[in-house]
Amino acid sequence: MTDGIFIGLGGGKPQAIDLKRANRHGLIAGATGTGKTVTLQGIIEGFSAAGVPSFVSDVKGDLSGLAMAGSATGKNHAMFAARAAEVGDTGWGYRDNPVQFWDLFGEQGHPVRATISEMGPLLLARLMDLNEVQEGVLTIAFHLADKEGLLLLDLDDLQALLAHCAERAAELTTTYGNVSKQSVGTIQRALLQLRAQGGEHFFGEPALELADMIRTDDRGRGVVNILAADKLMASPKLYATFLLWLLSELFEVLPEVGDPDKPVMAFFFDEAHLLFDEAPDALLEKIEQVVRLIRSKGVGIYFITQNPLDIPDKVAGQLGNRVQHALRAFTPRDQAAVRAAAETFRANPGVDVATAITELKVGEALVSLLMADGAPSPVERTLIKPPASRVGPVTADERKVLIETDMIGDKYDHVIDRESAEELLAAKTQEASASAAAARAAGDAEKAAALKAKDDAKAAKEAERARIAEQREADRQARADAQAQREAEREAANSPWSKMATSATRAASSSIGRQVANEVGKQIFGGTTRRRSSSAGGGLIGQIARGVLGGLFRG
Repeated sequence: MTDGIFIGLGGGKPQAIDLKRANRHGLIAGATGTGKTVTLQGIIEGFSAAGVPSFVSDVKGDLSGLAMAGSATGKNHAMFAARAAEVGDTGWGYRDNPVQFWDLFGEQGHPVRATISEMGPLLLARLMDLNEVQEGVLTIAFHLADKEGLLLLDLDDLQALLAHCAERAAELTTTYGNVSKQSVGTIQRALLQLRAQGGEHFFGEPALELADMIRTDDRGRGVVNILAADKLMASPKLYATFLLWLLSELFEVLPEVGDPDKPVMAFFFDEAHLLFDEAPDALLEKIEQVVRLIRSKGVGIYFITQNPLDIPDKVAGQLGNRVQHALRAFTPRDQAAVRAAAETFRANPGVDVATAITELKVGEALVSLLMADGAPSPVERTLIKPPASRVGPVTADERKVLIETDMIGDKYDHVIDRESAEELLAAKTQEASASAAAARAAGDAEKAAALKAKDDAKAAKEAERARIAEQREADRQARADAQAQREAEREAANSPWSKMATSATRAASSSIGRQVANEVGKQIFGGTTRRRSSSAGGGLIGQIARGVLGGLFRG
């Protein structure tokens, strides 16, 4: 039909996305049940047929039908055939598309993983709903990991790093700014909540290589990468953060190509409001930057949402290709959305946009696309072409076969756990503990030796003191015994009986002495000495002898 991606017939002429302008992004909006999914399916088919790989999040599960050709026995066949004829799509027919299934939880597709380092502190802070102070602490932790060569691969690594930062809080505060243990504790609790949402399945290795998504099959068709997001939608922050991370990685990895003949890749962001709900200003600036600059990398981003007001003005201004399905103007917000949508289209005198938006039928949309000169085409009320692939999900068995036979194989199916921050910090902690234990043991040994020496000195001192006391007691006892002896002797000497015995002894001694002296004198001087004593010298001598002998006996 055209050289671009045919969307449908509007204003009597084909409406198609110019491939050279397909990297200028786009918007597909409309209330539930108005045909957004079929429109999206047809655009993805067009990109694949043109050799442009794409990525799409499958929120309801029905986009998995892109992998299978539609069937002439399906309930919608007659309606689709009639619509193809009505819009003049002469080349319409059922056909499949090369598909690769992905799933953050590894249940409905190949696991999709990213490392903590690749995610970065800004997106992680958004994912964990951290405030500015806590985000600053997280940034310091990342800087410390880079400085000390610590690989941050999974949540265990980040948790170990945060615990390490808490231990070094005083040092880090002095060097980088305030790092409080309270902030670290808050981040740790946020990590626990992230685990509860299934975040631990997303972080780790082997990490996704974008080259495995940006590829064509052997027939030159662009591979359609479908992310199973039905379960992921229960964790909206994880869903939005993952998709924003993927965009950021595309921006970092892809080379600058300007405006190529066709996009390098097309990116479809379903339930786009989740990306912007309650997003802090820093994150909105990041999104705006990626959307604005990734165009020159050859990537086209298409947001799918119910209400065009879900897209911030700075981002909406970058969306050149627009498909607007019906809106319901039941509430003031709905009415504001209708007015806003009408104002974003290039006016067409033949179309009352504000009225038409509320009157569009299922499978009908207001379409304005960028023309070859880069200007938006006037809005046209357009009948959307029917899809060529199955409308509805594949079965579990079909999905299993498609996963096992795609070009990825089992490359991402098995987790790799190599040495990273957790192991390195644990080794450092163990080494520090061993050193501390050795130091404590040495210190304890020194203390024990000193205590033993002190105890020995004390014991020796006590023994010496006891010996001196014992010697003093013996001396005192000896003195006491001597004193007692003297007292006893004095008492004995002073007793009447002692005195009588002494007197008797003395008397007896005097009597005996005299008798002995007389006898000696007789023997010496003869029997007549007494009479001669007065007249001769013998009397004097006899007296002397008696005196000596008497003294001997008395003594």
